[in-house]
Amino acid sequence: MSLMGSLYVGLSGLQMGQNALNTTAHNMANVDTVGYTRQQVQQGTRIYNTISTSASAVAYQQLGLGVNYSQVKQVRDIFLDKSYRRESGRSGFYDTFAAAVEEVENLFQELQGEAFAKNIENLWKSVQDLARDPANSVNQGVFVQRCNEFITRSQAVYTGLSEYQDDLNDKIVRQVDTINAYGDRIAALNVEIQKIESGQVEKANDLRDERNQLIDELSTMAYIECRTDVSGNILIQLEGKDFVRAESANKIGLDYDENGFATPYWTQLAKTKMVNGVKTVTSIDGAKVFNLDRVISSSANTDIGSLKALLYARGDHRATFRDLEAGSTYDRSISQSVIMNVQAEFDNLVHLITTGINKIFKDAADNARIDNPDSNYMRDPDTGEPYTIFNVRSNQYGDERDFTTQNIIMNGVIKQSPSLLGFKRDDGVVDQATADALKELFMSEDHNVNPHVKTKTNFIHYYDDMVSLVANDGYVLRGISENQQITVDNVASAREQILGVSADEEMSNMVMFQNAYNAASRYINAVSEMLEHLIGTLGR
Repeated sequence: MSLMGSLYVGLSGLQMGQNALNTTAHNMANVDTVGYTRQQVQQGTRIYNTISTSASAVAYQQLGLGVNYSQVKQVRDIFLDKSYRRESGRSGFYDTFAAAVEEVENLFQELQGEAFAKNIENLWKSVQDLARDPANSVNQGVFVQRCNEFITRSQAVYTGLSEYQDDLNDKIVRQVDTINAYGDRIAALNVEIQKIESGQVEKANDLRDERNQLIDELSTMAYIECRTDVSGNILIQLEGKDFVRAESANKIGLDYDENGFATPYWTQLAKTKMVNGVKTVTSIDGAKVFNLDRVISSSANTDIGSLKALLYARGDHRATFRDLEAGSTYDRSISQSVIMNVQAEFDNLVHLITTGINKIFKDAADNARIDNPDSNYMRDPDTGEPYTIFNVRSNQYGDERDFTTQNIIMNGVIKQSPSLLGFKRDDGVVDQATADALKELFMSEDHNVNPHVKTKTNFIHYYDDMVSLVANDGYVLRGISENQQITVDNVASAREQILGVSADEEMSNMVMFQNAYNAASRYINAVSEMLEHLIGTLGR
């Protein structure tokens, strides 16, 4: 090889060493950067100068021109990426569910002082006192007061559950906006990366890091599947439907019902029509992003994504006692919703107590009429209707099915004058039977907390049983969430060993590349001295 050609070899070594040092320094600078992927230098040989192609020779006579700086590649494992995204999505699902159950526990104040159970206990004590001395006006007044407290507190709890539903709904809206923003950005990054890498020389590694980080975050909110096309674009399916394409992303819209609850749907699949020149959605049947009728199962991957968990937890309406009835959609939707399940169970308790108390007083008035058709015992003298403790907002008496927590009010007349109950028949005999019936109402074990619980309970223990079910669900969900987090941490650790930056390793690489750079520099100096010596000698 000529001395001049040797300079090219030395120069290639200098360039290679400098670029490798720059890459190592870039790794060191981003050792704590979230989403950064370790970069690695790839080396190759430069083209050879062919001196002779004689057929008689064993091989062509060629001279090398040194080392070539091929590219800087990212070090990733697609299988670990897929596993991490799936497990982090599952973790997001159970974290969200566990947080919802914890919020419900806080709403019942079981851990923070006064609990709703205290109101049940106070009402039960007032019934016991009334049964001991029904004609005592003090006992009658306390009973009516406790009934009023019971309804007031019940409505406060139910309102809290409804407000939490609204809060979950707001989170759903924000997450959908975030997912749409991520989709747009990933599609834009596909375009930017393709532009930079179209020359097949430079790699847009920092943009690739941003794209991968967005995909990681997207995977916590919904079940996604990714693949790369021949041009290097990332294509994403979300819940089985195309989301991010090569250069664009499909949009997720929100359909609002009468409660303001938002349902995510694919805008490209919804049925639309033009109304006054404006495209209007007419139906989202078949366009919903999530099928919430499916059973939650890890084997079917239906337990992935915090957005799906928010939809399950919130439910699709304000649940009442009617949702617990036979033939309802309880198994299909209510039982899988944290808030709706508790709303239905709680409303059922309030409904049974209020309608049960009203029925006892109505029966007392009707039985008095059997003995004396002209009797006005426990009846409104103006209307002749039996006194009721509870009414509904729509009218004074209301149908039994109208008695939901938010629709119940106290009878204003009885509230102002509890002594109107009297508990003394027309003949002056104390009505002990009605007082005992109230006591039996609370003691009779005739009620199921929900269709899945077969053990009967009474009003005294109904609420405690309901709270215990919530606590059990919370305990199970927290356990699953904690175990799932361990799985995520293990996968993340394995992935970090591949794509993460090790300061010690990079320092050893820096020493190695610095030595290579110094060696190339000394090589060039040696060739330069030889050339200088030859030129100087020949010049004489």
